Amino acid sequence: MAPTTVLLSDFSDVTDFVVNQGNGVKGLSEMGLKALPKQYIQPLEERFSEKKIVPHESIPIIDMSKWDDPEVAKSICDAAEMWGFFQVVNHRVPLQVLDRVKAATHRFFGLSAAEKNKYSKELSPSNNVRFGTSFNTQAEKALEWKDYLSLFYVSDDEASALWPPACKDEVLEYTKSSEVLIKQLLKVLMKGLKVEGTDEAKEALLMGSVRTNLNYYPICPNPELTVGVGRHSDVSTLTILLQDDIGGLYVRGNDGESWIHVPPISGSLVINIGDALQIMSNANGSSNRISVPIFINPRPQDTIGPFPEVLASGEKPVYKQVLYKDYVKHFFRKAHDGKKTVDFAKLSIF
Repeated sequence: MAPTTVLLSDFSDVTDFVVNQGNGVKGLSEMGLKALPKQYIQPLEERFSEKKIVPHESIPIIDMSKWDDPEVAKSICDAAEMWGFFQVVNHRVPLQVLDRVKAATHRFFGLSAAEKNKYSKELSPSNNVRFGTSFNTQAEKALEWKDYLSLFYVSDDEASALWPPACKDEVLEYTKSSEVLIKQLLKVLMKGLKVEGTDEAKEALLMGSVRTNLNYYPICPNPELTVGVGRHSDVSTLTILLQDDIGGLYVRGNDGESWIHVPPISGSLVINIGDALQIMSNANGSSNRISVPIFINPRPQDTIGPFPEVLASGEKPVYKQVLYKDYVKHFFRKAHDGKKTVDFAKLSIF
């Protein structure tokens, strides 16, 4: 349902309409705007430029149908080391599950602003359920063209009681169905780092908490002037990303300047080694777009740092031991700014 027609004459009107009233950028898009509001216009250096796309380049696509095959394991470790990013197919997450969570994402964002706003920061029944827009509207100089619903998993009972009815069953199904893939990827990656055996303590550290986001990027009047998600790297152990068939995801090339398109492949999932590589999403001028990432994280109270096994050969550590919740707070208190978040954990000698 389109929002009631309103006149937005200045900055405060737009902010109130989008943020405070819960209309989001979806509400702006449905007004049929002919020009992008000024607070969404990104600085030149942050805009997406097609001139920087590397043609005919792509991240690895790995067939997981024989995932106990040593060659598959080698492909995963090579992709993680060289790219920090790859796509997987035949990953054992049922395709119907992926279709259902995509449909549920559209269903949630199709709700009225008043219904979605029940899950805003001010009104949500829990800090673990959050509807919002952009990334950090208080810290950003220019807003991102995106609305989102963030769902932090605590228990089935809490999810059943507090997550939006429009999508809770499908998100839970998607999250749980992805566990076997996540554990297999972590097993392979840990073995590649010579960290043998993923016991309960290591598993809790690597995947002690899970957050799933439903992202919605509505049609934009001037997509060349803004971004759906600005340059950033995730603060997760792994991110499992489901794209729709519209596309719009880009990863930073190894030269640090170019961008490589990650084309949507039917039934695939995109794997991002958290904080390994910059990514961004563009806005789209002709189609509404969604994505559904699962962020696999340590628990807030966990201390993160190099595994002792990785340093056993005498290699000097680059990163210090930090409390994960402090690292996450640092990430969320600022605007997206490329990979600068990881500097928070670097030892001062680097």
